[in-house]
Amino acid sequence: MTASGSERDETAETYDLAVVGAGSAGLAGAVAAGELGLTVALVDASERTGGQFYRHPAPALGAVRPEALHHDWSAFRDLRRRLEAADVTHLAGHHVWSVTRSDTAADGPWTVHAVTGSDGAEERPATVRARAVLLATGAYERQLPFPGWTLPGVVGAGGAQAMLKSGLVLPGRRIVVAGSGPLLLAVASSLAAAGARVPAVVEASGYLRYARSPLTLAANPRKAAEALLHGGALVRHGVRLRTRSAVTEVHGRDRVEAVTVSRLDRDWRPVRGSGRLIACDALAVGHGLVPQIELAVTLGCATRRLADSTVALAVDGSQETSVRGLWAAGETGGVGGAELARTEGELAGIAVAARLGSRRVPGGRVRELGRRRDRMRAFADVMTAAHAPGPGWTRWLSDETDVCRCEEVTAGRVREAVADLGARDARTVKLFTRAGMGWCQGRMCGTAVACLAAIGSGTVEPPSERRPFAAPVPLSALAAPDGGALPPDPQDIP
Repeated sequence: MTASGSERDETAETYDLAVVGAGSAGLAGAVAAGELGLTVALVDASERTGGQFYRHPAPALGAVRPEALHHDWSAFRDLRRRLEAADVTHLAGHHVWSVTRSDTAADGPWTVHAVTGSDGAEERPATVRARAVLLATGAYERQLPFPGWTLPGVVGAGGAQAMLKSGLVLPGRRIVVAGSGPLLLAVASSLAAAGARVPAVVEASGYLRYARSPLTLAANPRKAAEALLHGGALVRHGVRLRTRSAVTEVHGRDRVEAVTVSRLDRDWRPVRGSGRLIACDALAVGHGLVPQIELAVTLGCATRRLADSTVALAVDGSQETSVRGLWAAGETGGVGGAELARTEGELAGIAVAARLGSRRVPGGRVRELGRRRDRMRAFADVMTAAHAPGPGWTRWLSDETDVCRCEEVTAGRVREAVADLGARDARTVKLFTRAGMGWCQGRMCGTAVACLAAIGSGTVEPPSERRPFAAPVPLSALAAPDGGALPPDPQDIP
């Protein structure tokens, strides 16, 4: 069942569970809770379920076989079928900007604040009340800047895949895929299968660090199978894999015409004289994913720092955060892939049902899910460490390189704030230069600014994820009755 802000009054009832995010984790959690008798609201910004991983074309495009662009499509098809049969209300087009507790009691009901409307339509406030909340907000791409990265034709690696999956279009005809992380292999194989020429996949890390954890690899054979699948596709399409290398400059006048690929040392510093030019008309680049945890951090949830310096939510064995009544699943706890996200989502949905008194909780299934979650989470930690950026990547940046694209702040200005003005962290750099004050609120430049600020202090502090608004909010929504409650101070949350 699907509803929009204009079709349904979400304030008319209090649900047992509100799930924020309709990707792999959110779908699994909503279905599991709904099948155990809970009333569930599935709140998502997109019009269609599936999230980023299962993004698929709109029906108007007439795609005959959308599953051809996806891995493990059968799992999504099964979740979608079960979602339609369960007592779940899908609230599409809802951009959640805050979650608050209706009173200070530890078991008090929650209110999810959102705005509806897109593509120029009037944005309206909407609220969803629930006894429990599951955050399945996913992750966003981490970008490390380099000279020329603002040229037309440079897109995120995940963005290129999203263009193909949802719009059936390619960002170019000859596309270099670069950055770090296993996503690159999937992106390159899908682009090549769709007809693009991919001259190279440029991986800044290597794959030898996986060999340091043989037991973890042996316990996750499906991951090895996925790697072989993508690797075989690259071989068939004649795609060259270049490890310990990076795109250190993009060339072109009006759009991308070529890239310089340089060898890297163990700290990701470019090796002098190793640069090689590769002709292309597009670059798909991404250096891993960052957990999207703003909603939870604003509520005071405990976090943990990962091996790649990103920050994820700390959860217990049932996926509950440090704030009682608030669960989290999927990439919010650390990037680990769709299968792990589905496992954690189902585990969280069952845990919520047990907390709210359901007598149909399958104990054997919980133990099975817990073992599977622990096994895959261990692999996710190995993967994160294997592709963690080295400290020397900032050597790619000339002083003229834009670091914050929204506010047009260059690396030179950030370095000046550190060297001459005494800035020692990203927040102080932001006050001196406006880096991170633009539309993306530091999601694109936060890592780069934090790394450049660390040159003066010696330690990298991840950019703060605590924001009163997790999404842009019009003043009319804040002024609406019961629509503009600001998040409480975390110290006031039990």
